[in-house]
Amino acid sequence: MKRVITYGTFDMLHYGHINLLRRAKKLGDYLIVALSTDEFNWNSKHKKTYFDYEKRKQLLEAIRYVDLVVPEKAWDQKIPDMKLYQIDTFVMGDDWSGKFDYLSKKTDVDVVYLPRTPEVSTTQIKKDLNKRNLADEHSYERKTNNKYG
Repeated sequence: MKRVITYGTFDMLHYGHINLLRRAKKLGDYLIVALSTDEFNWNSKHKKTYFDYEKRKQLLEAIRYVDLVVPEKAWDQKIPDMKLYQIDTFVMGDDWSGKFDYLSKKTDVDVVYLPRTPEVSTTQIKKDLNKRNLADEHSYERKTNNKYG
């Protein structure tokens, strides 16, 4: 059985995430997702998620490509994870290209960087929603302040 692992926050799950998981699963028989915990996201990545760990875990477990979800608690757990889960292939989006090449040298895993889905990202979704909400607020204010409206 060929085992594949990927890591991430997977907040505000979208079709770019699904594409990554689908393509990762095609590289093996069993896909493990190491999901960043809330504490790891805040303490190490300095980001707050919209959904907490348990909700993000539930979403990932509902996806047919995902066989197991485990917590990612630290940057340096990757080498122990490769051994613990008997990983053959480590997968990340190509925005991380080169960052994890050391894994193939220190363990016996293939490191693969998959192309991102170019037109979607969680960061962009958040920005777009903020712009829309701001535009809607201004539009509402103009309508309610217009005595002829």
